[in-house]
Amino acid sequence: MKTPVLIVGAGPVGLALAGDLGWRGIPCVLIEKSDGAIDQPKMDLVGVRTMEFCRRWGIVDQVENAGYNRDYPQDYAWVTALTGHELGRERFPSPREEKPPEQSPQKRERCPQDFFDPVLARFARRFPHVTLRYDTELAALEEQPRGVTATLVDKLSGKREAIEASYLVGCDGGASTVREQLKIAMSGSPVLTHTTNVVFRRDGLETLHDKAPGYRFIFIGPEGTWATLVAIDGRDRWRFSLIGDETRRVFSEAEIRAAICRAVGREFDFEILSVLPWTRRQLVADRYGTKRVFIAGDAAHLTSPTGGFGMNTGIQDSVDLAWKLEASLRGWGGPGLLDSYQLERRPVGIRNVAEATGNLKRMLTPRDLRPPKEIFEPGSAGERARAEFGRRFTKTMRREWFTLGIHLGYFYEGSPLVVPDGTPPPKDEVSAYVQTSRPGSRAPHVWLTEDQSTLDLFGRGFVLLRLGARPRAADQFQDAAKRRNLPLSIIDIAGDSAREAYERRLVLVRPDGHVAWRGDRQPENALEVIDRVRGAGPEGARQRQTSEGASQWGT
Repeated sequence: MKTPVLIVGAGPVGLALAGDLGWRGIPCVLIEKSDGAIDQPKMDLVGVRTMEFCRRWGIVDQVENAGYNRDYPQDYAWVTALTGHELGRERFPSPREEKPPEQSPQKRERCPQDFFDPVLARFARRFPHVTLRYDTELAALEEQPRGVTATLVDKLSGKREAIEASYLVGCDGGASTVREQLKIAMSGSPVLTHTTNVVFRRDGLETLHDKAPGYRFIFIGPEGTWATLVAIDGRDRWRFSLIGDETRRVFSEAEIRAAICRAVGREFDFEILSVLPWTRRQLVADRYGTKRVFIAGDAAHLTSPTGGFGMNTGIQDSVDLAWKLEASLRGWGGPGLLDSYQLERRPVGIRNVAEATGNLKRMLTPRDLRPPKEIFEPGSAGERARAEFGRRFTKTMRREWFTLGIHLGYFYEGSPLVVPDGTPPPKDEVSAYVQTSRPGSRAPHVWLTEDQSTLDLFGRGFVLLRLGARPRAADQFQDAAKRRNLPLSIIDIAGDSAREAYERRLVLVRPDGHVAWRGDRQPENALEVIDRVRGAGPEGARQRQTSEGASQWGT
């Protein structure tokens, strides 16, 4: 059997990669060692950038209607117990009521993995040239100069078979077989905490206490932050996380039930659906692959879920990799194009993983400082102590709740595919995000009509925007793209709002929606620009050597 791309792992990152390749007309095979059933949803936040990709793929409605209760409030609250004292609360509207930020046509959505994966699988299955195979495991891989030979095992029959692929991508999670086969090490902190997740069912849990409904409750005891409770579907399923430390522990069912009752503050009946002990880590792979084999998602970066960055960072990996695989397979990609995957995405992985760890440390601050005993006591002294503690903890936690800069503000500084224009890089902020057309950044969102965003113009090939009432000449770009068989569309936008947001009269946007070049007139060396943005520029070899030497955490 042969395929252009073999994808290992059918979590959201692998499914997104398969779907995006299928959307681009590239055949691929996706294998998954399990049957696809999800007992423990590992994510539930689909970030705003991921929703922009879902908009591109035409599946926003499916995500919105996947099953989460869209009328359920999204508040975050910190309490001594659900029947105890509320120390603070950050209020957010329900998914139905929440509006997109001004910088995007989309907003974040609540869609737990057992809802989101089926949406992505249906999207991938739209394309007859995409094959999904469950209960199929990767046993071995061998990379050759012109491709990869993988040995697969059907877990139901035990049958072994070989498959040849031009490229292989490991989206197979933190214990990645692909990463292990490539002998890629990971750098960072292998253990932040040992945590036990318990998914349980209880309809009407809100009737057992006097607190307003919320998406996430953080429980503060005399020992500090000790547990969290998340509304998985906004109905009757809940995820209780018993936060440990660096010591691994196994809890009995009786201990788990007692901990959940402590958090609620009373005895009550509930059904335990699954228990998952897991290790919270801060790790990024030293390399993101080889010439023919790549890793993405949790295989490349392991992060604390505090902030909801893990899956969303992985989807960005998939989108970056998909257009580069398409270009390489269709022949218009240059020899350095796929090398740029690591150069662009690894720094983003390091950034997002570090921010998630910072969020964890902020949440666990009371564990180190110990909350004052007065916050657990009745009376006016207790009320004053709770007000002061709540004020400080609320201020501390806001950095995790407002992260638009993390989701939209990543940029590819120093990428060999980006033509710098001499302007200084934007400030990389967490909460704030200012749109810019500076090369390497996500192209700005501007409404062109009531329903069409500038983002809707991007995805298939390169796009050269001509901004302003009198479009600038683009013939040299057209000729250069034609000489290299690079797909290029030229789109004129006359409106002032787009002209102001894009800052220049000509802006070249890549298939992933990031700006590759900008200027007020086309350059004399348009062919050199086209060669650079397709991975055939002179910087490719030097950048690749630098990347291979940068294997330490934080480089």
